[in-house]
Amino acid sequence: MPTRQELYDRIRESSRDEVILEEMIRLGFWPREGEQPSDPADEIRRRGELQRQLRALTTENKRLQNVDALRKAARKRRMEESRRKQKETKERRLHQREERAAAWKRRKEAEILYLGQQVSGGLNQQQLDEQKLQKRDLPNLGDVNQLAAAMGITVGELRFLAFFRRTSTTTHYRRFAIPKKTGGLRNISAPMPRLKRAQEWILFNILEKVELHQAAHGFRRGRSIVTNARPHVSADVVINVDLENFFPTITHKRIRGVFRSLGYSEQVATILALICSEPEITEVELDGRTYYVAQRDRYLPQGAPSSPSITNIICRGFDARLARAADELGFTYTRYADDLTFSGAAGSGANVGRMLRRVEFVVAKEGFRINADKTRVLRSGRRQEVTGLVVNDRLGVPRKTLRRFRATLHQIEHDGPAGKRWGNSANILESIEGFANFVAMVDPDKGAVLQDRVAAIIKKYGRPQPPLEQRQRWQARPAESQLQPAPGTESAPPSAVDGSLPPSSPTPPPLPKKKPWWKFW
Repeated sequence: MPTRQELYDRIRESSRDEVILEEMIRLGFWPREGEQPSDPADEIRRRGELQRQLRALTTENKRLQNVDALRKAARKRRMEESRRKQKETKERRLHQREERAAAWKRRKEAEILYLGQQVSGGLNQQQLDEQKLQKRDLPNLGDVNQLAAAMGITVGELRFLAFFRRTSTTTHYRRFAIPKKTGGLRNISAPMPRLKRAQEWILFNILEKVELHQAAHGFRRGRSIVTNARPHVSADVVINVDLENFFPTITHKRIRGVFRSLGYSEQVATILALICSEPEITEVELDGRTYYVAQRDRYLPQGAPSSPSITNIICRGFDARLARAADELGFTYTRYADDLTFSGAAGSGANVGRMLRRVEFVVAKEGFRINADKTRVLRSGRRQEVTGLVVNDRLGVPRKTLRRFRATLHQIEHDGPAGKRWGNSANILESIEGFANFVAMVDPDKGAVLQDRVAAIIKKYGRPQPPLEQRQRWQARPAESQLQPAPGTESAPPSAVDGSLPPSSPTPPPLPKKKPWWKFW
């Protein structure tokens, strides 16, 4: 039995007549629809349906006549649609950004497209000369992926080591100065460990395989200042010529040209040249941060393990021209780094002027400069020296230096090593042992006596162990690197003769006070 409220709701939804008719049919007082022909109830149902349609039309008419409500509803629909589209657009763009970022990340992991202003021009050129590389037995490096894999690093690490910024908050070098024998300071740029490993890889796998001119004696296996001086023993005249600012004169473009001439593509040559070069840097403090500002274009750093071999490769044509000129005028030519030496037998003294003019011409054509203050012409009537060794009658160490060394040994034998010093090293025992070995290399007879005395001193006072950190660093270095001269000591071998032999691992002095920004700008 329906409740009163249910009856009211049914009447409201249809009509009173229709509800009465439904109840009569339900109670059995009226036949169901379709059972009686010409049923009067059909009229009641039709009238109720028309009334419902009329009410719906009336409601719709009222709604359409309310313009403000229509506008509000339309605006609401538009806003909902706009929000839906904005959400879809935002999600689509976010997805596109994520896809682009992932694609760029994958590309950066496989390619290097930019390395800085004015140094990235050839990074899209990957054509190499395989015949040149095979001829010299050099590694075939077609692109950055092969170069990075050969070095044992990622493309990202390779980009980090080679990237060039005019102003940066990081640096790959530790810069300091050591005193020169002739006065002044020699600027040394010692590479940080990661960059140094990359430079050593380039040295061992590429640079050392390149054939050099026979006149070059510096930084080569089996060559030394002894082999450089020996051809000039007992000469009638010896000419010493020094090149000014030798390493800084070799720019990034010339270094890149070295690798291009070996057969490497413009892309690989550019990256190798950036790893082997550096700009002149000024440190500036601004707002509590340190910035490294490049003052000039990149050049060859003195102190990097790869720099000496690059100079020898660049000077192959230079050495050939000077050797040819010396031979025409009756002279013998050798070169140790930036020290050029010419010697002639009896009768060649008349050609000294012509030889110097030829040297000046060739040096200028090759892009170098002569240090006129260090040019010396030594004739047989005075002491003749080549890279610090006496070459008058036989190869030897200057007597004055030997007397000072023997005096130092005598003092150590009587008073002990405390307070004694030889050269720039703080370890007196290592210094005297190294110099005794050096003398033995030059003059075996005199050197053997000195080595015996030094051995007795070391046996008496003991050999101090190097610091643990230094021993671990030596053990971690490749076997080949232990055969190389220490960075920063190659370019000044004559200093070993007068007792100022640089330590095998120069200790950087305290950093100078950084220039304030207002003085820089």
